[in-house]
Amino acid sequence: MKSPATTLSLFSTVATMATSSWIDEDTPEALRTTKSLVDGSTYHLVMSDEFNVPDRTFTDGHDPTWTALDKSDDDYSASGGGSLHFYNSSMVSTTPDGMLTIQSILEDTSWTHLDLVKKEQVTKTTHFKSGMIQSWNKFCFTGGIIEVDVILPGEPDIGGLWPAMWLLGNLGRATYEASTNNLWPWSYDKCDRKKQDSQSISACNKANHFGLNKEQGRGATEIDILELMAGDSGGALPATEPPIMLPYADLTLQVAPGIAENRPQSGSQPVRSVDHSHSGYATSVAENWYDNLTVAGNTSLNPFFYGTYLGPTKKNEPVTRSKKQ
Repeated sequence: MKSPATTLSLFSTVATMATSSWIDEDTPEALRTTKSLVDGSTYHLVMSDEFNVPDRTFTDGHDPTWTALDKSDDDYSASGGGSLHFYNSSMVSTTPDGMLTIQSILEDTSWTHLDLVKKEQVTKTTHFKSGMIQSWNKFCFTGGIIEVDVILPGEPDIGGLWPAMWLLGNLGRATYEASTNNLWPWSYDKCDRKKQDSQSISACNKANHFGLNKEQGRGATEIDILELMAGDSGGALPATEPPIMLPYADLTLQVAPGIAENRPQSGSQPVRSVDHSHSGYATSVAENWYDNLTVAGNTSLNPFFYGTYLGPTKKNEPVTRSKKQ
């Protein structure tokens, strides 16, 4: 199964950065600016990759912008099941016709690692290979507009694949759980003793090591530009308005800490209130968890993600996070 991407572009409002060496020389001049859909302001290109050079490889050290992983994916789901694949950099390349391609294939990978529960070296085997490509610690930015041109893999009504394009704060590195535990998805710069144990780089800390400022809270938030949830749900999913069903595209901001007031229960929409102000009749109005959050068009709050807590780690995960944390 292949997932080709044809181009990636990043725009900033800072025009002086437009001559940055991060811009692909094959990006047309006409595509080096874009307009904000919010206020109409002009954004200037600061980074792009057309992926049109054939046979590029992305093994660690091969490319100045990207790194394809060679490691297991140790993340465990809430139900305790781990990922079924092994990330292999050979699954990521560019094609002769100018596309970045990420493959998923049926092939065994066996490796030996330290089992933190058994305290011994064990051998594990997965039956699928796939790819992940990252710009971690190579190209970073603080804001702007991102444009990605992709062709998604597979059939939309057949589950199993989870293609995604997403951003993560550079203090954490995706799939390296020791770097993200109690750091993802924090964005908090106040000292709260009740939350201090849950945030590794807390504003309560009198010393934050590795050159970080003391008494300054830091974290690694996540923005999912697009995640494809494939499959066939056989109808609308519960508690969605307007109704959504598999397959659907999911776009998320993952951030901590959440505000406890009006926090929705997992699988439920936020608290609803009664409105008498317009028609004189009592109507049920959905309240959003956060002020000024709007949902429009063929879009629904996803009650299976919205408002959920990050659960404790499972016993086989390489890091530990308690229920309290």
